[in-house]
Amino acid sequence: MAISLNRLFPARCIQLSSVRRLATSPGLSDVSEGWLSKLLVRKIEPTKEPHSRMLSDKEVIYELQTHNIRPDSTSKYLDNYEKCSQTLTSRKEEFNCELVASWTVQVGDLDQALHLWRYTGGFSSIDKCNALLATDKAYQGLLKERGNYLRSRHLQYLLAFSYWPPIIPRKGNNLYEIRSYSLKPGTMIEWGNNWARAINYRRNNDEPFAAFFSQIGRLYNVHHIWCYSSLQARKETRESAWRSPGWDECVAYTVPLIREMHSRILFPTSFSPTQ
Repeated sequence: MAISLNRLFPARCIQLSSVRRLATSPGLSDVSEGWLSKLLVRKIEPTKEPHSRMLSDKEVIYELQTHNIRPDSTSKYLDNYEKCSQTLTSRKEEFNCELVASWTVQVGDLDQALHLWRYTGGFSSIDKCNALLATDKAYQGLLKERGNYLRSRHLQYLLAFSYWPPIIPRKGNNLYEIRSYSLKPGTMIEWGNNWARAINYRRNNDEPFAAFFSQIGRLYNVHHIWCYSSLQARKETRESAWRSPGWDECVAYTVPLIREMHSRILFPTSFSPTQ
């Protein structure tokens, strides 16, 4: 029984016909078909090597803590967390960990704080740190107190993308944007391949801060963190990228890989190593 493609895929057929009407020559037709091919997620060939090893080249684990704070307890919470971070920082050689950044959310999920920690030595360092802190009565007391100030928490262990510039602490008055993506399973390699090119269009104003993909926690999550001097600088920088030949193509390839995305504007806390 013959079934019309228009009945099965009406939106796609309308789109195809619209694009073909725009093509007035064989050359334009080739360009249009090329753009259409970007709407499809390409098949990733099977591999015996973990995707994480193909995307990240360091034995360094990052921990992203997300804390949802009671609206009436922000000051008490930040004071408590600073004391906790000082405990770990004073023993960072023993724990093989250090605080990279600490932020509060100003636009997006309000009454929320994000803390980024770095562990050298892989997951064995995390195991060692957790074991030592479990016997630290002062630290455990601070954790118990913190529970009075929180509504909920979430934790992810992440790896850094190898193609991203190294993390460098910033000085001065800056704001940060964390753009979080939930990808379709099986598309992480294609995401990395496209962003390895795309990052070259975003280096001019030194805005890339960090980029990670999840290992434990919510999987197929990607976080890109950018640094700007102001919201106006963010606007101008992003508009400048769109004027760069090739940026639009990178975006076109990555959009079909995304299931969900959201953005948050972050301000550093007073004790954050990056400002």
